[in-house]
Amino acid sequence: MQYDIRVTIQYSYPSPASSGRHLLRLMPRALPGKQRVLSRTLEVTPAPVEQVNGIDFFGNETVEVALASPHKDSSFTVTARVECTREGQGFDMSGTLPGLAGEIAAQAGLNPDAPHHFLGSSTRIPRHDGMAAYAREVAGAQTTVYDIVRALGQRIHEDFAFNPQATDVDTPTEAAFEQRAGVCQDFAHVMITCLREIGIPAAYVSGFLRTIRPQNQPRLEGADAMHAWVRAWCGRQMGWVEYDPTNAVEAFNDHVVVAYGRDYADVAPVKGYMRSVGDHTTRQLVDVEPLENA
Repeated sequence: MQYDIRVTIQYSYPSPASSGRHLLRLMPRALPGKQRVLSRTLEVTPAPVEQVNGIDFFGNETVEVALASPHKDSSFTVTARVECTREGQGFDMSGTLPGLAGEIAAQAGLNPDAPHHFLGSSTRIPRHDGMAAYAREVAGAQTTVYDIVRALGQRIHEDFAFNPQATDVDTPTEAAFEQRAGVCQDFAHVMITCLREIGIPAAYVSGFLRTIRPQNQPRLEGADAMHAWVRAWCGRQMGWVEYDPTNAVEAFNDHVVVAYGRDYADVAPVKGYMRSVGDHTTRQLVDVEPLENA
């Protein structure tokens, strides 16, 4: 499946910002065998006086831009064409939870995909007894790790209300769990915390969703903004799988990956600073349109 993607993140300031420096993670990733980037462009307004492209530890593409002229508005627009070629997960080759710790310990490397990076607490993923207990309720000793991942994602989908007014980008994961409401970022953070609490390595995925679903299929929640879902390590034979708890589906060709990290702090689409006074407002515009005849 090929998609034409256009994403714009806009900022407006009550008084002109004299300067700014921002780190962007907005470019779709090239993932051999899963996702191919056919074209892409980045437009920054106002025009940056400096632009540096890079790759972070987890393999995500970054662009650092410096803005020097006074501006009351700024915007970052990515236009891309991406081909998604993922196959289904196939057979469940994962073992049971009691054996997973040994499989993790046998992984000697510390490359960006190593499960060791995704087990402990991180900036947005706390240790939490309540979420540990919540996860253990679906984690039977004889249940496979892959089944636990899917069952936990399904439970979060059923128990939590998708409500953009319930949280904001800075809401702690504990607060979203307690009120059982939030957006895709919160669903993903809660699921990651639960998985790590019972010993399953879990990562945060940022990306995009197909905007328009095929005929007679329900529209996915979160399709008009940056989306988030979960990546879980299910053992040596099965490796990493991806699950979207917001929509209770396995991440497949409707999901376009931008970045992998331990939590949102590692993959924020725009982070940095600017010199201004007062609060700013933010707006996201996302379109992921399928090329049906591609």
